[in-house]
Amino acid sequence: MDRLPESEVEVGIDAESAAGPLSAPEFLLDARAVMAAVETVIDGKRDVIELATTVLLAEGHLLVEDVPGVGKTMLARALAKSVDCTVNRIQFTPDLLPSDITGVSVFNQVARDFEFKPGPVFANILIGDEINRASPKTQSALLESMEERQVSVDGLTYELPDPFTVIATQNPVEMEGTYALPEAQRDRFMARISMGYPDAANEAAMLRQREKGSPLEELRPVVTIERLRQMILTVREVFVSPAVEHYVVAIAAGTRADRELRLGASPRATLQLVRAAKARAALDGRDFVLPDDIDALAVPVLAHRLMPAKSSGSGYGREALAEIAARIVKSTPVPLGASGTA
Repeated sequence: MDRLPESEVEVGIDAESAAGPLSAPEFLLDARAVMAAVETVIDGKRDVIELATTVLLAEGHLLVEDVPGVGKTMLARALAKSVDCTVNRIQFTPDLLPSDITGVSVFNQVARDFEFKPGPVFANILIGDEINRASPKTQSALLESMEERQVSVDGLTYELPDPFTVIATQNPVEMEGTYALPEAQRDRFMARISMGYPDAANEAAMLRQREKGSPLEELRPVVTIERLRQMILTVREVFVSPAVEHYVVAIAAGTRADRELRLGASPRATLQLVRAAKARAALDGRDFVLPDDIDALAVPVLAHRLMPAKSSGSGYGREALAEIAARIVKSTPVPLGASGTA
């Protein structure tokens, strides 16, 4: 379990006393600072970094799935270290218990009463390393936390810090010692991304740059937690026209009616697609969402929630589901007026 210490260096742009939305230039300056900081650790993956930042600003949870050794945990740690906030890390293992995540009530002999000891879930950013190494029972300990931002233990409810984001990594389900995430668990992740292998030039550069140590050790926060809250408020203010809303609903309906799918996108998926699109629009310097934002995010937001009508016996069939989601988006007509501003 990792916890970031207090930063001893100046942190980006100081948080303003008024915790309101930021102007577009202020927002872009801070967002680009976060992405630039992560890019010093993750080479040649700008699109992945942008999507991870989008999920963070949209108040979502991120699932990073790929084979071992491509930098999944490094991405999660770099994004977490770029913000001056509380960060905890859990290494998921088969013997991990739900109470190891949420916390447990212990008897205080001095007070002669039970006292709640918070678990690592009580942090602004929770890194779940290899989440599918734990049993489904332990994975489910995060369900309430990820949806309602709270933990219930022994009949009492404890609020989690604000903001609260889970960045989880997992290996493909075909690998030995892994458990497939339940549908309810996958549906709580706003987006799923894959790192992929670096190209030859970036892999060669990585060999040269990391001979003397990891760049993660040199990474310092570039925004405060107060500033992150302001950035989130800025994203919330982005305008979504009724036509764009109808477009998102039509895409979701298309997944539910598709004959190749047994399970389509949930209403939660529709809501999270809009939230992610608002963050992408803000990162592009706009205060309104375009259909292009929906198109760009539909596959990473929807594909991991879908289930094929026929099981192929090869896990979730990630590539096939992504192709189905992309086909549905392409075949869904854009309503008139969806590209207009407020």
